[in-house]
Amino acid sequence: MRRRMKRELLATVEMLGKVNDSILGTMAADPQGVTDALIQCQESAVLMGNYVEDSEAESAQVVRLLEEYCETLYQISLGIPDATRCRRLVKKATKELAALSNLIKYGIPEGRKEIVFLPYKAAMWDSFESVWEAAGRDEGCDAYVMPIPYYERNPDGSFGKLHDEQADYPGYVPVLDWREHDIAEWKPDVIYIHNPYDQYNYVTSVHPDFYAERLCQFAGKLIYIPYFVHQNDTVAEHYCVLPGTLYSDVVVLQSEKVRRRYMEEYGKATGVREGLEKKFVAYGSPKFDFHMKGGQEDGLPEEWKRFIYKNGRRKKVVFLNTHLNMLMAPYCEDFFKKLETVFETFGRNRDVALLWRPHPLSEATAKSMNPEAAERYGKIVRDYQEEEIGIYDTSSDLHRAVDVSDAYYGNRSSVTELFKAAGKPVMIMNHRLHGG
Repeated sequence: MRRRMKRELLATVEMLGKVNDSILGTMAADPQGVTDALIQCQESAVLMGNYVEDSEAESAQVVRLLEEYCETLYQISLGIPDATRCRRLVKKATKELAALSNLIKYGIPEGRKEIVFLPYKAAMWDSFESVWEAAGRDEGCDAYVMPIPYYERNPDGSFGKLHDEQADYPGYVPVLDWREHDIAEWKPDVIYIHNPYDQYNYVTSVHPDFYAERLCQFAGKLIYIPYFVHQNDTVAEHYCVLPGTLYSDVVVLQSEKVRRRYMEEYGKATGVREGLEKKFVAYGSPKFDFHMKGGQEDGLPEEWKRFIYKNGRRKKVVFLNTHLNMLMAPYCEDFFKKLETVFETFGRNRDVALLWRPHPLSEATAKSMNPEAAERYGKIVRDYQEEEIGIYDTSSDLHRAVDVSDAYYGNRSSVTELFKAAGKPVMIMNHRLHGG
C-alpha cells in the first residue's frame, strides 16, 4: 500500500475515533446530532472502503473491518437513547477502529517511497543532484525529477513570458513533464524544492501551482534546499522567513552556523520555538557535493578551447561573475563602465582567458526592474561576443565553468564559496573603480 494512502486512511480513522469518543457525552443532550454524526461516520467508512478497493490489492481485510464498524454504527443508532446498550456498542466500535488502525500501520506492507524533485532552472540543478543520486541508490525509493515552469515578470509585476527548461537538463537525468502530472492527485511522499520566493520574487515567479504554500498540502513531507550558498555563513534575515522556509517541513542548510541563524530568525518572526531542531538541519549544500566531483574540463566545447589554449599551451582562466543586483539603479551606470574597462583590459591581454558567466536572470531582471538599462546591457553583451573578448557562458552547467577557471573575479555571490572550497583565489569587483 502506498505511503500516501496509509497516511490518509490513518487520518480518517483518527477522525472517526474522535467522533466515537464524543458520542456518549452528547447523546442525552443532542440525540439527533449523534444520529447525524453516525451517518457521516458511515459515509466516511464507505468512502474508505471504495478508495481501498479501487486502488490496492491488500483491500479485503480493511474492507471487512470497515463493514463490521459500519454495522456497529447502525446498531448504536438503533440503541439511542439506551445509554447502557450504546456504551457497550461504542466500546465495540473503539476496538474495531483500533484493529483497523493497527492493520493499516503494521499488517499491510508499505510501498516504496515516492520522492519528487521540483527544480525550476536547469542551472540550479546542482542544488539537488547529490540528494537525487542518493535517493536513486535507495532500494526503497522511487525518485522523480519534474522541472517546473516559471514566469518572467513584467515591469508592472504581472506575469510575462513562461519558461520551461525541461530540455536543458543533463541527459543522464530523466525528467517528467509537469503538464502530465498533477501534484494534487499524485500526493508524493516527499517533495523537494529549491526556490523559496514564490510570489515575492520581483523578477521571476515559479508557476503558482508550485508555490510552497500549495505544495505542502499534497506532500507527505516538503523539503527545501536553497539553490544558493550563503557567503561566509552570513544570512540576511529575510531568507529565514520566505515561503520556502515557512511552509517546508524540513530546511536543509549548509552549516551549523547558518542553521542557528535560521532558527533564531524563524522563531522571532513566527513565535514558534519548539520543534525547530527537526525542521532546520545542517546537512551541507549539495552544490559543494556537485562541485567536488570535478573532472569536467575533458568535455569542454570547442568554442571554449579556442580561448583557453594558445599554441598548445593552456592559459590561465579568470571566471567573471556579475550579479543581477548591479543592474538596478543607481548602480548600473557605474557597473556598465566597469564592464567596459574589464573587457578592454582582457582584450589587450591575450595570455589570460576571460570566462564571463552572468547571473542567469540578468536579462530578465533588467527588463523587469530597470527597463532603461536593458538595451545598454544587451549591447555590452553583443559587443563582448562579437569582439571575441572571451567565453560567454549562459549554459545550465555552472560547475564546468568553475572547474576550468583558475581564479574568481566579480560581484559577491554564492559562487565565491565554490571557489573558496576549491582553494582558488577570489577577488571581489569594486564597480566604482574604472581605471585600467
